[in-house]
Amino acid sequence: MTPGLEDTIVDRDAYERNVEHLHERGVVLPKISQLADPVGQLSDRMEALNAADPDAADPLNLFRVHWHNGDDRKSLADVPEHLVLGEDLTGVKAKIVVALGNRFPMIDCHKVLAAYGCLIPRLMSGVFDATRHRAVWPSTGNYCRGGVAIANLLGCRSVAVLPEGMSQERFDWLNAWLADPNDIYRTPGTESNVKEIYDACYDLAKSPENLILNQFAEYGNYIIHRAVTGPAMERIFNHLNKFGTLKPRAFVSATGSAGTIAAGDYLKASLGAQIGAIEALECPTMLYNGYGEHNIQGIGDKHVPLIQNVMNADFVIGVSDRASDGLNLVCNTTAGRSYLSNYRGLRQEDITDLGNLGLSSLANIVGAIKYAKYMDLGSDDVVLTVATDGAKMYQTELGIAERKFYPAGFDAVRAAEAYGRSILGATTDHMIEMTRPDHERVFNLGYYTWVEQQGTTLEDFDRRRDQAFWDGLLDLVPVWDDMIEAFNR
Repeated sequence: MTPGLEDTIVDRDAYERNVEHLHERGVVLPKISQLADPVGQLSDRMEALNAADPDAADPLNLFRVHWHNGDDRKSLADVPEHLVLGEDLTGVKAKIVVALGNRFPMIDCHKVLAAYGCLIPRLMSGVFDATRHRAVWPSTGNYCRGGVAIANLLGCRSVAVLPEGMSQERFDWLNAWLADPNDIYRTPGTESNVKEIYDACYDLAKSPENLILNQFAEYGNYIIHRAVTGPAMERIFNHLNKFGTLKPRAFVSATGSAGTIAAGDYLKASLGAQIGAIEALECPTMLYNGYGEHNIQGIGDKHVPLIQNVMNADFVIGVSDRASDGLNLVCNTTAGRSYLSNYRGLRQEDITDLGNLGLSSLANIVGAIKYAKYMDLGSDDVVLTVATDGAKMYQTELGIAERKFYPAGFDAVRAAEAYGRSILGATTDHMIEMTRPDHERVFNLGYYTWVEQQGTTLEDFDRRRDQAFWDGLLDLVPVWDDMIEAFNR
């Protein structure tokens, strides 16, 4: 059986220990179908949820691991919180629609959803023993925080593995949530050094108490985003399209671990939207078989994730970290916000909303603008994307970016330069509209990581070429829901 695709109880003794352990802690697990439709299926829990602090290690927060949390992160929103960025900000006629990930509980980021999706099949099958195992969360920052949060609710030990060059705010959060600082493994490098993360996990896996939950290879990450994030994005589009005149042209997202972009598979099937995969121009793996370092934190690269459905992507779009770093300064400094108000005419509430956008979120928006320009989209066209986290996770990055790109200081003139370069000056260079040979080339890149280095069988690797394989993964959702229901009973 492929690890992470367990559909039955593998270890009965561990399973029964899990049942007893979680029962003693008063933990009830939400079904994936409930997270996909919280308004329809979780409304009866709202009275109990209202008493739970969204930032606390409260098991009730498991029922907030979805896109329908209100801006207070406690209430239930009929439509997922989102921004509609118009031409006054983006310079393109198309509507850029951004779902807000900082409404998720505990970590202000949607990666808590990915962590839950990865752990569920292991917990339900008894492969993960909550009384014995340490959950190891290899990450470029937010996934390990999501994993630590979920494990804390379940009363399990965790290990966070992430590059030492990630934002200080991530480490501050981990230090607050992990009792033992030795459970934070700082690997060499920054965003692009995923291989070093895998090397650390290889060593950790030698201990039988550690279970590696590698988001880049755990199909639960793909499944839960396709099953939960996809319908959430569709709900946002349908809400905006109340008069039936809008066209859903694409879903664009940084590939990262390739969980979030699975929503594109859902939206292509349900709405006919194209899929645009964004990567850092400084590390153009899919674009040019390239390598390098960058600071679009949260989209680790130099490899193609095992759970990335390469063959279904329509575009690869390169975005420079100079754009995301520069726009972070524009959106979150006094000089930048003054420029947006005085020279771009943005309202104060619109400027405040930009605080919902972290570095990878800004990169997603630039990628959406590039797609809109390439396709020459009009005012009835919609490009959907996500803001995985908000600006508060990158406050220390503001000073680093200013010293790097604007050593003389960041003022209104520099803000105009950054905005002009990254938004108005965004061009359609470093983009590929993918042909069959492009799909094959990018798919084949994954061989070196997953077959040669990580031990995936060639049969398991090659079956991912077929769209039927990816569609078939969704058959596990009702199976896992039944297992969760039985577990809760």
